[in-house]
Amino acid sequence: MRILIILAWLVALPTAANEQRITNGSGHYTYSSGAGQQQTRLKVYYHKPDSFAPSSPVLLVLPGAGRNAWDYRDAWKAASEKYGVLVISPHYAEERYPEFWNYNIAGMLTNVTINETRTGFASYEITQDPQQWLFKDFDGVFLDARKRFGVDADNYDMFGHSAGGQIIHRFALFGTSGHANRLVAANAGWYTLPDFDVMFPFGLKESPLSEKALRKAFSRNLVVFLGELDNADETRGHLARNDKLDVQGLHRFSRGRYFYRESKAIAEGIDADFAWQKIHVPGVGHNYRRMSEKAAQYLYTPRNQEHSRQEPE
Repeated sequence: MRILIILAWLVALPTAANEQRITNGSGHYTYSSGAGQQQTRLKVYYHKPDSFAPSSPVLLVLPGAGRNAWDYRDAWKAASEKYGVLVISPHYAEERYPEFWNYNIAGMLTNVTINETRTGFASYEITQDPQQWLFKDFDGVFLDARKRFGVDADNYDMFGHSAGGQIIHRFALFGTSGHANRLVAANAGWYTLPDFDVMFPFGLKESPLSEKALRKAFSRNLVVFLGELDNADETRGHLARNDKLDVQGLHRFSRGRYFYRESKAIAEGIDADFAWQKIHVPGVGHNYRRMSEKAAQYLYTPRNQEHSRQEPE
């Protein structure tokens, strides 16, 4: 009897084959790409709506600093079913990406040391090789999902909140995606300004970006998505503070407005087309579930603007 119980327990354990099987509803699978040091292996959490069809839109969701892709996937379940959107959320586990610069700054820094003063970084090097950045993964995750789920779409949207929002606005600046469409960066803690006079990662000085590439970045569909209550009274989440960052503002809402305002002025200064948008979300603070709900309304019911509004500076 004991042997039979143990065998039954072993049979019940999840297997790699079970993990890879795609069904309606929620699940996960492993995405693998590259080889050697360039290899990427990510667990991807998904929700496939009952109304799924090959024509369904695809949304790639990047979680905050908690790396809890399963929770962010769950935050989009209702919207997935309502709007017929396939949701995929890659998990960048802390075991492999242990520090904030591995995730928030997308692996664009290396050999980092942190000091205890208000300047933050004691020393670091800028990773010049784009194959070492997280941005290289996003199109691969999408193209892999397109095959797994039988999707016809040639592009995908992105949503990221907090640390995920940091990644997405940097992706708009430095990414070279051929498939990413609308990039919603929600409630980022701080920003890389498109300013060649400010040292990276706070600006673009000594970064691999050229003015030609910056012009292209300004033409991307970036949406700076800001909860109006993510202000000085907000206590959720960790807000980095130092002399370099406080120039942008003293809370996430003010920093987002500063980033957009400065970016627009820089684009005008070099006579570049500027396609970025800034959306204020009233009544919401640093809450990824509420921001996910509002982003779904913004993305997939474009004529319904009652829950968010574009604010002029």
